[in-house]
Amino acid sequence: MRHFATSAILLAAAGAASAAERWLELPEPPAMPAAARSGMAPVNDIEMYYAVYGEGDPVLLIHGGLGHAEIWANQVADLMTDHMVIVADSRGHGRSTRSEQPFGYDLMASDYLVLLDFLGVDKVDLVGWSDGGIIGIDIALTHPERLDRLFAQAANVTTDGVDPAVETNPTFAAYVERMGADYARLSPTPDQYEAFVGQIAQMWASQPDWSDAALGGITTPVAVVLGDHDEAITRAHTDHMAATIPGAELVILPEVSHFAMLQAPEEYTAAVRAFIDE
Repeated sequence: MRHFATSAILLAAAGAASAAERWLELPEPPAMPAAARSGMAPVNDIEMYYAVYGEGDPVLLIHGGLGHAEIWANQVADLMTDHMVIVADSRGHGRSTRSEQPFGYDLMASDYLVLLDFLGVDKVDLVGWSDGGIIGIDIALTHPERLDRLFAQAANVTTDGVDPAVETNPTFAAYVERMGADYARLSPTPDQYEAFVGQIAQMWASQPDWSDAALGGITTPVAVVLGDHDEAITRAHTDHMAATIPGAELVILPEVSHFAMLQAPEEYTAAVRAFIDE
């Protein structure tokens, strides 16, 4: 019988009072630190924006759907002190281009592997949020030799892991609206946000769809992570993922939602470090 460890990142006493309902907030990330290098990489059939910070063991941070690399600013500023941190905008997101090819997690995972090849990086710790976590699971399934560890926050492995209530959740709606404004600011096609959302929504309608048998073959050390007030992914689904992936660690982040890296950045980064640096 498989078993898994459960860990919770405890609230600091000084911040407990002010954090009473922080899961309802959507803080803006700070400005990104100065990158050691950045640019556009030729990846499959797109041009993919990337940036690299710091030196040390490589960590790849992959953002969620509709988002972009700047969401990771708090984590980059911390991790770059002793890691080489790689961020990118997924295809069609942020500064990266998209093509007419349908979105799919296999394709997006391939994009990131080609980017790592472009950067000359063989193996990484991967921190993935939402779609980024799903991309990480895809890589763990298909190219485990490219991963040391996977910290997968707010990911799902089948479409029934998504809470239908997310469609009317005001915090999530605020995120979608903000990403529309960021898309207009960053994208090479600034007036095409609705078309982009429509294109990626076709993927979300049927993907991911991995069987328990497939998940049972994962050999990468995985942390399955969820905020205790997540608007989009159900706790039952997260528990099932942690029970099904061999040796997975279940990490429940307190008093935060789908946007934990913004709502509790220090605690979030501490949870990342506790897993990838152990």
